[in-house]
Amino acid sequence: MIIDAHHHLWTADYSWLAAPGLESIRRDYTIADLVPRLDAAGVTATVLVEAGRCDAAETAEFLALAAATPRIAGVVGWASLTDPALPATLAGYRDLPGATKLVGIRDQVQAVADPGHLARPDVRAALAAIGAAGLTFDLVVHLGQLPACAEAARATPGVTFVLDHLGKPRIDADGLAGWRAAARDLAACDNVVAKLSGLLTEAGPGWRVADIRPYVDTALELFGPQRLMAGSDWPVCDLVASYAEAWTALDACLAELSTDERTAVLAGTATRTYALEVGS
Repeated sequence: MIIDAHHHLWTADYSWLAAPGLESIRRDYTIADLVPRLDAAGVTATVLVEAGRCDAAETAEFLALAAATPRIAGVVGWASLTDPALPATLAGYRDLPGATKLVGIRDQVQAVADPGHLARPDVRAALAAIGAAGLTFDLVVHLGQLPACAEAARATPGVTFVLDHLGKPRIDADGLAGWRAAARDLAACDNVVAKLSGLLTEAGPGWRVADIRPYVDTALELFGPQRLMAGSDWPVCDLVASYAEAWTALDACLAELSTDERTAVLAGTATRTYALEVGS
């Protein structure tokens, strides 16, 4: 079994797609585009993650799509950590078609300049509410925010945090040591798991497997296979690699793991963390 624990779908009018350099992915990406790629790569099921539209309607659309699409085993929807109505938003999601496939929440923390954002009392309360609702919180953050993420994870032990894209490390000759130092405290929190995803995009055009392997190896050392899951980050990965290439590169990095360790990274951690019912 292989679970793609991190992919998106979107339409060409998402505002962030207007940024320079994103022309090649500035188009509609639908489930009809995804399914042939899943079949070719042998992927069993997926987790569909909010794609930066930052409104509740997107989550409603994704849940409805998941209800009609058995291959989508879970949805990580959007909610604002600073919205006083967040508990009501979560409750509203539970009344929607496909609500049983809501497994987590994400907010675009990477775009917040305030270094104290995750320490705000209202944000901590929002994180606690997400955990109390039985949902994970996906951390889409940059390297400089990892210490704040560790503080938040320690302060809200009832929440399971999922670190997307390993926290977007700088992948170059000097990046590994800095990322390892920043990630160590977060990895020490038992309520944090991480995704091996998005690394090819961080490596950039002309990437090689050798560029990302040290980060995968270090993640395995810090988190262990039981707290790592795998994701394509498609269609973002299309900026530098196809869906198939993203999986081939990751598979090469996992080649020396035992069967049990590979099973954990490729399916077990995602299934357990997101409480997925694959095939439902």
